[in-house]
Amino acid sequence: MRFILAAVVFIWANIALAQPTQSSNKQAQKLYEEAGQSISYKFYDKAIEQLQKAVDIDTNFTAAWQQLGDINRRLLQYDLAKRYYQKVLSIDPDFHPGTYFGLAESELNTGDYVNALNHFKTYTTYSPLSENSKKLTAKYIADCEFSIQAIKNPVYFKPRNLGTTINTKEQEYLPVVTADEGTLIFTRQANRNEDFFKSSKQNETWGEATFLSKNINTDAYNEGAQCISPDGLYLFFTGCNRPDGLGRCDIYVCRREGKDWSKPFNIGSPINSPGWDSQPSLSADGRTLYFVSTRPGGIGGYDLWKAELKADGSWANPENLGPSINTAYDEQSPFIHPDDQTLYFSSNGWPGLGNKDLFLSRKDEAGKWQKPENLGYPINTFKEESGLTISSNGKTAFYASDQEGGFGGLDIYAFDLTAKLRPQLVTYVKGIVFDKSTKEFLDAKIQIINLKNDKVVYDDLSDYETGEFLATMPLGKTFALNVAKEGYLFYSENFSLNNKSNNQEKPFHIEVPLQKIEIGGKVVLKNIFFETNKYNLLDESKIELGQLISFLNANPKITIEIGGHTDNVGDDKSNQLLSANRAKTVYTYLLKNNISPTRLTYKGYGKTIPIGNNATEEGRQNNRRTEFRIVKN
Repeated sequence: MRFILAAVVFIWANIALAQPTQSSNKQAQKLYEEAGQSISYKFYDKAIEQLQKAVDIDTNFTAAWQQLGDINRRLLQYDLAKRYYQKVLSIDPDFHPGTYFGLAESELNTGDYVNALNHFKTYTTYSPLSENSKKLTAKYIADCEFSIQAIKNPVYFKPRNLGTTINTKEQEYLPVVTADEGTLIFTRQANRNEDFFKSSKQNETWGEATFLSKNINTDAYNEGAQCISPDGLYLFFTGCNRPDGLGRCDIYVCRREGKDWSKPFNIGSPINSPGWDSQPSLSADGRTLYFVSTRPGGIGGYDLWKAELKADGSWANPENLGPSINTAYDEQSPFIHPDDQTLYFSSNGWPGLGNKDLFLSRKDEAGKWQKPENLGYPINTFKEESGLTISSNGKTAFYASDQEGGFGGLDIYAFDLTAKLRPQLVTYVKGIVFDKSTKEFLDAKIQIINLKNDKVVYDDLSDYETGEFLATMPLGKTFALNVAKEGYLFYSENFSLNNKSNNQEKPFHIEVPLQKIEIGGKVVLKNIFFETNKYNLLDESKIELGQLISFLNANPKITIEIGGHTDNVGDDKSNQLLSANRAKTVYTYLLKNNISPTRLTYKGYGKTIPIGNNATEEGRQNNRRTEFRIVKN
């Protein structure tokens, strides 16, 4: 419901007690009193029938008309409620202040904002009003004023149904997509049972949706309110009333294993509590989980919380997102975009057009969430909007709606977001790891690290059946990719995403052929950096050097040669000296970090062993490199 139940009960009770309840017709009065008994037992249909008979007998029975309005408002039948409240006012405009409140709330919930605003203002002229009534009415007035302006300034919105391969006569909702938009997972409700389904995109078209997994879907319980990690490997979802649950609803997780999924498990305390914990959303680096909870310490009924993953793999105590996000009412359906800077959610506490509206909030430079922004009309309406997710490129939004022209109740739709409502630009790298010689797919450790602050933005294993991995990276930064597996040389790559003018959001598709450790094997250290024409190591090099030190410590019998290389610009003598000094700098760094000098040599090769075309800038950049070669194993 749009309004909080406590306020409704309070207002409704005051109306019932304070309004005149007498009719000059005894039969009408008797029916009215019988309806009161029915209401006390929550037999609302019977009460409506009794009250309707009462007003048929006495058409000026204002208390009975009022009670019809109150019951229908409670049952969310707002159009009927409006009709009955208007009847009361036509008989006696001063019958009771609550008539104006009930009419205004019914008008607000049917999108009649101008009349609702006028009737709420009329209600405030009566006194005395309780503090609860004053607060709720002030909130509703703010909603009306916002809505009137929002309708005058609509945003671009053209939703498109995803079609019969996704949507059926049943209910489909809560869509989530992987970062490459290759897989869509959603909830389908049939025969009152909720299960997950998936669809794969082929040639820009969604394929026929199929049952996700018998390991996840059950006949005994509902599965819903899910999120998928950007790489498609982890599925977090909500399970309610399960034997292993800590509260009414808990959060569960499972991992994709080849073509199927593992058995889900309850992620436990401290995220799950004796209360209601649901609607998870995972950050792109997998280290922050946003979710909804009713646990103690919140600001409203349903609040948004977050929990950080600790180094030992356990979750830290959840933190409330605070008053910059949460209100005294309800916030739900969080979705943290892979940019890790933009949070989308639904709320009925911030000024909006309907039962729940969709909002976004962005982090400021200090990492604090800013005041939420309503996505606007007609994305938001007087109905409930929730469950929005956004593609990694920020251009497409997915949501569920029961609008006309669909195939069933709720269908899944997509629409294009205007630039103002988009998150920050991100891209992704999608790769396949395999043995260079045998071409066998490998489950290797994948790490992507922000070279500026050493923050790990991705840390996982490639799929053991397909060798695939996928990780997102926000633009404006530089990242190192490290791929490692026992028995193999590690692999490194660099992604410089600082130049936004070069279509940097275009995704990277790479192949990672890992070489087994053997004499002669080479690794180009793509994240070793020096000052221009100098041999001083830049701070960003420490991550790669740490990877090399770990490799040498894990393989204590290996001896390596560190080689320095240049392009062909400049004279040969200077290039030879520069390459030797750079190799020596790396050699010295390793010695200072307790690598034995008996395991290390270094040599400068100048321009003599190019791996790229010196006629191009890209080729020259590839030739300016530091690498190591196995000389003893």
